[in-house]
Amino acid sequence: MKRRSLPVAAAFAATTALLLTACGGGGDSSKGNDKIAGAGSDDTKKSASPSASASDDIKRPDITLPGDVIDDFQSWKTGDATKDAVLADAGRAQTATNYAIIEGNPDEPALAYYRQGDALVSGARWVKSYVDAGITYTGTVRYFDPKVTIYGSTSAGVTFCTDETKAFNKNRKTKKVDHTPADNDAYVYYNTHLKKTKDGVWQTTELVSDRGNSKCTP
Repeated sequence: MKRRSLPVAAAFAATTALLLTACGGGGDSSKGNDKIAGAGSDDTKKSASPSASASDDIKRPDITLPGDVIDDFQSWKTGDATKDAVLADAGRAQTATNYAIIEGNPDEPALAYYRQGDALVSGARWVKSYVDAGITYTGTVRYFDPKVTIYGSTSAGVTFCTDETKAFNKNRKTKKVDHTPADNDAYVYYNTHLKKTKDGVWQTTELVSDRGNSKCTP
């Protein structure tokens, strides 16, 4: 998802501009908006996505990423139960989108489980763009510097950064990996809004991403 390398799936689809950034899908902002309306290999292993708390008895979809794909969530806990629950589901929404890309399925149930509204529409479109281009990705995406704002009992906002310097586009048929060198576009700033369902799941309903944002670049 190099997304850095993804910036342009040149090696695999010269005419298709794909920024895995949106692994998260969602609107890609060129100006880095800070506000969101209402803010309000064959081996497999579990994603490094934040795990549910011990008291979380919600029956969630089982998302297993391939062994060559890792979602690395760093400092994804605050110590506050509510904020950590929001963060955990915000992370799962990202992993669900990545999983849908790898599966090549815009209608992947896990995607709709963690994303709704505009975020689901944009996420499904993002996944379809990968399917249409005949590519997936391999490598590690690092998620860091998360910040949570609680607006009410069922509304919250989360901003975070991603580092895609170790993630790359991969052709689905040939398995060839595009090792395009990384630059600042490999760093993406996300601004999201989440709403809590009656079942206790914090679903991402709005998402804006800005590649190369100074908040995330080294």
